[in-house]
Amino acid sequence: MAQHDDVTRIDPSAPPSGPGCAECSAGDGPGWWFHLRRCAACGHIGCCDSSPGQHATAHAQGAGHPLMTSFEPGEEWFWNTETEQLLEGPELAPPTSHPSSQPTPGPEGMVPADWERQLH
Repeated sequence: MAQHDDVTRIDPSAPPSGPGCAECSAGDGPGWWFHLRRCAACGHIGCCDSSPGQHATAHAQGAGHPLMTSFEPGEEWFWNTETEQLLEGPELAPPTSHPSSQPTPGPEGMVPADWERQLH
């Protein structure tokens, strides 16, 4: 599990950047995602590595924020992208997931019919 220095890189007060992947929503990439991840340092919401855009890991590497958590309803875990280890962390500022009305994959109306073939 997490070491103390991992947990100190988590900012529990940082709110999520929005209800969906910031880059996909801004037009960077195909505009849809499979699952969402939240940066534990700044709250940036990006799409998972199975998504075409893989924006969460790109953010982690580019911003130097290696710790992320799920932004999916009912999931509570933290992941260190540098060590590829699960870790425990504090409760984060709400909301802790995308709206339950938002489908997975999402967002509604943007997911192509062949989305499963486009996953990584």
